[in-house]
Amino acid sequence: MYHFFVPPSQIYDTSVIITGDDVNHIKNVIRLKTGDEISVSNGIDGKDYRCGIEEITETQVVCRLRFIKEDGVELPAKVYLFQGLPKGDKMEIIIQKTVELGVFEIIPVAMKRCVVKLDEKKAKSKIARWQGIAEAAAKQSKRAVIPQIHQMMTFKQALEYADDMDVKLVPYEMENMLSEASGMAGTKKIMESLQPGQCIAVFIGPEGGFEQDEIDAAIARGMKPITLGKRILRTETAGMTVMAWVMYQLEE
Repeated sequence: MYHFFVPPSQIYDTSVIITGDDVNHIKNVIRLKTGDEISVSNGIDGKDYRCGIEEITETQVVCRLRFIKEDGVELPAKVYLFQGLPKGDKMEIIIQKTVELGVFEIIPVAMKRCVVKLDEKKAKSKIARWQGIAEAAAKQSKRAVIPQIHQMMTFKQALEYADDMDVKLVPYEMENMLSEASGMAGTKKIMESLQPGQCIAVFIGPEGGFEQDEIDAAIARGMKPITLGKRILRTETAGMTVMAWVMYQLEE
């Protein structure tokens, strides 16, 4: 079943109206017909509106609301991924896969070892493209919300943004030198302590990892260092791994 997002103003008591680029996609790309069932979300309330297509015009698709599925597909906690800017198209892969896994918000962070440097104009263009990728991934995975791609932050700004979050995790290859409960046993204990309703910050370094002063600043702000195992993971793999662990721990 195909899934689409519409503004709340286009969901009525008995009908749903789809406009914009999705009209052409429905009509000319996936070639849906009247009577076909689709699911729709407004990106806010977490509900899945199941509809049947009644009419397709040049400018809109009119759907009849059949029922509302309210049990939800979203993770019971909000995960904020603070991702050190990677090279090439890795950020696109990170966004696509972590959205599929349930991330709530992704914050690109300029860290000291980031090879990529974005000026304000380039950053604005990148954010717009990344947001489109997030929306496409949310549609594909039938998410009830579209995760936000935040404006790029410095490492200091990112730490401040995460200050009020309930749990703050930083995977680090030398975690055993920083944590009293080190190793995978300590990480499992931290993951098992996660609770529904929490806001969880996850900081992932770029290809070159974190500078020591960044780790020191993170620990000073309440970050919990964790390990991702005995192997060194690529930056595009690390965030996905943490997301999968959070999903395993919290979803029933």
